[in-house]
Amino acid sequence: MNLAFRTYKSSQPAVSLEELGRQIARRRAELGITDADIPRNSGTRRTESKKALLKAIKDIGGNW
Repeated sequence: MNLAFRTYKSSQPAVSLEELGRQIARRRAELGITDADIPRNSGTRRTESKKALLKAIKDIGGNW
């Protein structure tokens, strides 16, 4: 399924999300970037519902 604008004509083919993920992972590996190098969001502006969702994920053993 193509979600691009029907009137837009790009000179490059569309990239799937899966391929984009692979490209990002490959580039991060080339640069030696790890998850520890990327700062986490401080969460100071999270809504109560978002906090509850993240707590529920953590409670069932997930790691968001």
